[in-house]
Amino acid sequence: MANQDMAAAERVEGLITDVKGFKTQFDVFRFMKRVTELYGARAFMVLNMPGATAQELGSSSIITNWPSDLLTEFDQISLLSGSPVLAHLRRSSIPLRFDIDDVALQRDSKSGEVSKALFTRFRMNRGSYFPVHDATGARGAVSFIGDREPFNALEMMELAYIATHVFNRLAEIREMDSRNSDMLTERELDCLNWTAAGKTSVEIAEILTLSEHTINHYLNRATKKLDAVNRTQAVAKALRLGLIK
Repeated sequence: MANQDMAAAERVEGLITDVKGFKTQFDVFRFMKRVTELYGARAFMVLNMPGATAQELGSSSIITNWPSDLLTEFDQISLLSGSPVLAHLRRSSIPLRFDIDDVALQRDSKSGEVSKALFTRFRMNRGSYFPVHDATGARGAVSFIGDREPFNALEMMELAYIATHVFNRLAEIREMDSRNSDMLTERELDCLNWTAAGKTSVEIAEILTLSEHTINHYLNRATKKLDAVNRTQAVAKALRLGLIK
């Protein structure tokens, strides 16, 4: 048993070391997929705590690999409203193990049956949520869901430790992105906006009455400031940060 505990501790410490080195949200996404598979779950979600009037889970999600159809249906039939899981997360900082059968019983009969059928269809009928917060006190949660047996006490402790580090690192990455975005010039933002609209460098040059070389210079500089690997990622990051629309 001691050897198993030591191996588990070393494995988790290795995972945490990985987290500390991540530079982008996509790094964290890939890591969370790996952790999800490692612990025998099917899907994960990292989310900000939905506000009191929130109607959609999707708008609070930071990163997730939930099946898109599941998340869409969840929001379309307003299952966030009256969610027993969300109620627990709002009033407690204690990790939650749940089974969809038990959750359904805590809802009204109609939404209970609908939620049970929905999650069972995607084989995501049990899992755990881990309440977390960042350095500013902003609250959130990390979940792992699937159809395996409930996580045991050791797995819950390991996943809670991982969840805390993941949420904190995502907050740090957002802060780094925000600092970089503050340095974007008006011209760089213009170029990103037009790129997001599907315009080529040649077309943007005509619109802004600048040379194609100058447009490429602005886009390359914006890409570097946003710590993106290419223009597509730079546009995606700028959209996520609300810098362009």
